Amino acid sequence: MAEIRRLLSRHAVSMACASLIAGCAVGPDFQAPALPETGAHFVRDASQPELRHAVADPAFWRQFHDAELTRLVEQALQANQDLRQAMARLDGAQALLRQARFDQIPTLTASAAGTQQKRSESEVGPSGASGPRSQRSYSAGLQASWEIDVFGRVRRNIEAHGADLQAEAADLAALQLAIAAQVTASYADLRGWQQRLALAHANADSQEQTLQLVQLRLALGRDTHLDLARTQALLEATRARIPALQAQIAVAQHRLAVLTGQQPGALVAQLDMAAPLPALPAVIDAGTPADLLRRRPDVAAAEARLHAATARIGVATADLFPRLSLGGLLGSTALGSGSLFEGASATSRVFLGVDWSFLDVGRVRARIAASEAGGAAALAGYQQTVLLALEDTENALVRLQRTREEDQHLAQAAAQRELAEQLAQRRYQAGTIGLYELLDAQRDLYAAQDAAADSRTRGLRAAVGLYQALAGGWQPQQVSTAAAVASSK
Repeated sequence: MAEIRRLLSRHAVSMACASLIAGCAVGPDFQAPALPETGAHFVRDASQPELRHAVADPAFWRQFHDAELTRLVEQALQANQDLRQAMARLDGAQALLRQARFDQIPTLTASAAGTQQKRSESEVGPSGASGPRSQRSYSAGLQASWEIDVFGRVRRNIEAHGADLQAEAADLAALQLAIAAQVTASYADLRGWQQRLALAHANADSQEQTLQLVQLRLALGRDTHLDLARTQALLEATRARIPALQAQIAVAQHRLAVLTGQQPGALVAQLDMAAPLPALPAVIDAGTPADLLRRRPDVAAAEARLHAATARIGVATADLFPRLSLGGLLGSTALGSGSLFEGASATSRVFLGVDWSFLDVGRVRARIAASEAGGAAALAGYQQTVLLALEDTENALVRLQRTREEDQHLAQAAAQRELAEQLAQRRYQAGTIGLYELLDAQRDLYAAQDAAADSRTRGLRAAVGLYQALAGGWQPQQVSTAAAVASSK
């Protein structure tokens, strides 16, 4: 080994000097694209406090203050099968980067061979003057070869694989965010369906009491069979909603189980007990568009892929130049195995190789053109990802704002419908209104309560969508100017 290094070092010095002179890597150097001009805040962000700074909080689900939700999300981040696939892809990218880095150092190979040759009688002659007819030989050696990276092919390849690794890491972060959002949204669905199921049961019980009252009044001759049929029809319509709501609850339970890496029925017993919807945070600070683009993992992944595509243009461009390699062999050759590694049997060789495939200019330029096209596609992909990130956030902001407004109106409507139903009950029993008015009030009450519950669920999902668009939560903190100045001293 030391002999090979000594032999290689003689030529490596001169080649290293040439590499320093002409060793700038060919191809374009990557520069991160400039972010688009954005305003100081999002167009749809209605809340812009004057003295606030936001601290990114990736664990946005904790803002809902629901212990069961937190446990489910953390379990999903540990056991979700999609995340395990992404982690495996990340490990693969790390392995490819290590492989690319090995091209910077010499490649060592060892070989050993034993041969036996038997020549014809015509070759040795009748007297055997040309030597024995049968002859054995043995050889062993250690060979080293190293590509001299004069034009940066190896460096650009390492750069490309490093960017691939960054892209996979960003993809993993984006998937973790998406999984956490899916778990939170599915949990909101579950609690929302359970709330609507409770409303359906409560309204069915109330309507059943009305049915019993109508049956009593019918026996007394105060109501008709038409009244009885109308009351029975309303009750059955309400009861018909119950199986559909139970099915939706089961679907949400199955979704949560699979998201947490378990079989679909694993969480049924645990999640069958109804619980209230998590409370919406009072304020979700969206920050600035520029902060968003620096924080979104999908934007980071698109930028890393653009970096990799740019580096691969350099890899392809390096093929326009000769590929130089330096090698050496240290070995031993002998006619007998016992004579190997003796002084007289030692052999050595040093060589400088030139790969002349760069003369195939047509194919090389075609590969360069393909790499440049890949770079242009990656740039367009990056720009599209930036636009989609801004669109996603603007959409999430307006959905949350409008859903909150809708929820306020529907909550007031449900409260008024409940008051109207109570008044209708008293007046019907007093005989001042007919059954039709009472049934109408009960029908409207159930519809209003169900709509309000659905709106609250959609509001929670809208908050989750905004958190996902913001690539995590924002924990708003009120900071006075005086405190900010004091903290800087």
